[in-house]
Amino acid sequence: MEGAAEAIWQFNKAIVDAVYDLIPAVKPQIAMYEQFGIPGLVAFDKTVKYCQEKGLVVIGDVKRGDIGSTSTAYANGHLGSVTIGNTVCRGFDEDFITVNPYLGTDGIKPFVDVCKEEKKGIFVLVKTSNPSSGELQDKEVDGKHLYELVGSYVDKWGSECVGESGYSAVGAVVGATYPEMGKVLRKVMPKSYILVPGYGAQGGTADGLKPYFNEDGLGAIVNSSRGIICAYKQEKYAQFGEANYADASRQAVIDMRDDINSIF
Repeated sequence: MEGAAEAIWQFNKAIVDAVYDLIPAVKPQIAMYEQFGIPGLVAFDKTVKYCQEKGLVVIGDVKRGDIGSTSTAYANGHLGSVTIGNTVCRGFDEDFITVNPYLGTDGIKPFVDVCKEEKKGIFVLVKTSNPSSGELQDKEVDGKHLYELVGSYVDKWGSECVGESGYSAVGAVVGATYPEMGKVLRKVMPKSYILVPGYGAQGGTADGLKPYFNEDGLGAIVNSSRGIICAYKQEKYAQFGEANYADASRQAVIDMRDDINSIF
């Protein structure tokens, strides 16, 4: 476990060093670290802190959500702090995290409260990019799709924490694989940043991304995971070779940036 965690950390560090000047944020997925137990979580923590040292916004992809004191504990552990004796201690201390809304307002309010205190944010799962998301998220409730209903709650939850930019601390996760739904949800949540996973490896394309942005060209952040960190495995970047995986990742970021900029 320790050896695997160290390898992950070294892999991450090399990629961050290669791309941090090109990107605004990173989104480490905590389950990929949890599978290696405590050493894996240490690697996650080191990755979060190193990225912040490089000036990157860290979105912890943790998909937490529960009620009352449990949600508060999740929020404190990932966004806030705990007081031990007279000492204020911070856990993972990401800038944003992803949150599951299935438990309703009881499960979201503790996160929003901590976000207001800490000037941080959350991204609520609204319409996810996976193929079976429609089994629940596309069901109709009172004449609207469930994802639209959740989107309206995101807009409501975020109304009490809108910043100087005009955007709230409560964002939404809406997959790049469903641009028509993204267009609908952009109107439902005009003051929420949309985190858009699914670009690249999951089939999302630049042509389908424009609906996620507002007219000011802001309001969305597009995520590519495997397409960047595993770029060296793609035929397109094979010339870099396995040993130069970080250089392949840098080129993949440049190509992604140019691809997204082409739609504006």
